[in-house]
Amino acid sequence: MSVVRAGVVPTGRSLFYCAIAVLVTTGVVGLFLAMFGVNRAITGLLAGAIGGLAVGVGLFVRDVIELHEHAIYARTPFRSSTVPWDRVVAGRFTLDEHARWALALDLRGESADELVLLSIPPVIRPVAGAYDMRKREQVSEIREMLRAKRIPITVLPEIAGALNQHWQIAPPTAR
Repeated sequence: MSVVRAGVVPTGRSLFYCAIAVLVTTGVVGLFLAMFGVNRAITGLLAGAIGGLAVGVGLFVRDVIELHEHAIYARTPFRSSTVPWDRVVAGRFTLDEHARWALALDLRGESADELVLLSIPPVIRPVAGAYDMRKREQVSEIREMLRAKRIPITVLPEIAGALNQHWQIAPPTAR
């Protein structure tokens, strides 16, 4: 079985990553101005934009949850943790606090927690582009991984109906 990539970057962490990217951009522009003077301001802006964008993309790409055959790895740019599959109690596909659909795993242990794998806007039409196609694939991959691990999934009826109608993803069946 292959690795399934998922994960949701919380708003606070997204703002932090954007702030780091802006600081890198500002630093590179300042460095160019200090080294070459105002005659190289446009070059400094271009180099700063490229550097800031590269740092921002790098931070967001590193913030991921990977579902492997033997464990779940939750990684951020600054730390990493491993969640063994035996800590996963169940999966649920429900509405989150922003009226988006969230696919989360409920965990047991000393810090009973949840691990949000996916957060998508409600599905109201068939696949219309690359974003919809990628999210449909992620839902299917996560569902297959959870089925292979025999982890029960609870799906709200309206979510199950919309996934079935628009994305042709059948509701989970009891085993």
